[in-house]
Amino acid sequence: MKNILILGAGTAGTMMANKLHKALNHKEWRITIVDRDEQHYYQPGFLFIPFGIYQPEDVVKPKANFLPKGVDFKIAEIDKINSSENEVTLTNGLTIPYDILVIATGTVPVPEETPGLKGKLWYKDIFDFYTYEGTTALAKKLKDWKGGKLVINLAETIIKCPVAPLEFAFLADAYFTEKGMRDKVEISYVTPLSGAFTKPKATAMLSKLLDEKGIKVIPDFYLEKVDEDRKVLVSYDELEVPFDLLVSVPVNKGDELIERSDMGDEDGLNFIPTDKETLKSKKFDNVFIIGDATNVPASKAGSVAHFEGEVLIENILSYIAGQPLEAKFDGHSNCFIETGFGKASLIDFNYTTEPLPGVYPWPVVGPMGLLKVTRANHYGKLMFKWVYWHMLLTGKKLPVSGHMSMAGKVTA
Repeated sequence: MKNILILGAGTAGTMMANKLHKALNHKEWRITIVDRDEQHYYQPGFLFIPFGIYQPEDVVKPKANFLPKGVDFKIAEIDKINSSENEVTLTNGLTIPYDILVIATGTVPVPEETPGLKGKLWYKDIFDFYTYEGTTALAKKLKDWKGGKLVINLAETIIKCPVAPLEFAFLADAYFTEKGMRDKVEISYVTPLSGAFTKPKATAMLSKLLDEKGIKVIPDFYLEKVDEDRKVLVSYDELEVPFDLLVSVPVNKGDELIERSDMGDEDGLNFIPTDKETLKSKKFDNVFIIGDATNVPASKAGSVAHFEGEVLIENILSYIAGQPLEAKFDGHSNCFIETGFGKASLIDFNYTTEPLPGVYPWPVVGPMGLLKVTRANHYGKLMFKWVYWHMLLTGKKLPVSGHMSMAGKVTA
């Protein structure tokens, strides 16, 4: 019997375990998935916890609930991928051989990369919201915070869910408005980007929203350190931004086991060199990568993992059959953007096409509006939680194309 080994039981790994389990002959292939944690977190929900929209229990379920019977789920810490031996070593000394390896180890915030960020103010006046611990601690802080300078800062540009910091700014504006204390809170959005986002049309729309909501944008700010004593962000060119409450999006890096396994890219962020179309490793013939663990030039977002999964299952089956890998990932990504007060926007784009106005997912009828702020988009974002738990994780086919479609988009 041959072995497919999946590293990581987050969104991408769980989805692939389900897809492979449905597609493979169980007499010929054994599927094993390894992860250090028992609990699965609905990470898009982390955004809502500080504002009381979701409660912590809304975003946590056991990982085993979403893996099919017949898949061997091992809860263990991975020490190293021994690619020359086609095996993975666990920290307990056991090894797991593989014929095909799927790496879905994701990315994590690493606040330790920035001097002063994770120090004496951590979870007192400095918080992240990309972790369960951070978002729940921030919820407690906001409940009794009396106001002041709220700074939302991106330490780097390569981050999980690139629109989430903007969503946090918009929801903060609504939250403090509804509490009757918006005039006591000065919100600043501090980013290394030259504007609100990376794509021109989306940047124009989002910049206008930020301006309307009185959120100050400080662009081209490359964070060097946090001066904890003075409560000031300091950039590499010695610009300073003071804060009373800092909501940080720290440097994001791939799993440390990628570095230990000498499989990471040259910039030291531990993302794996991956063919951006086939999702196969550029270095190892029997290794495939999906989700945030890749270094492909697409957003590190759950929708990307979903669209990649549609391609990856085809290519793994082609690889097993000894056929060319003909399925191609086009960089498709779409993201709801919460804008506060029960409304949201939506962007849909890929490697070559920026977000455009129009409707999604169906021409004429939509019902979602692209680059528009609507209640339908907000309801779509909230409904996605059910879709995530019941369809996306379990590998079911969603009623949207894996490849980006121009149908419903306005190019003029």
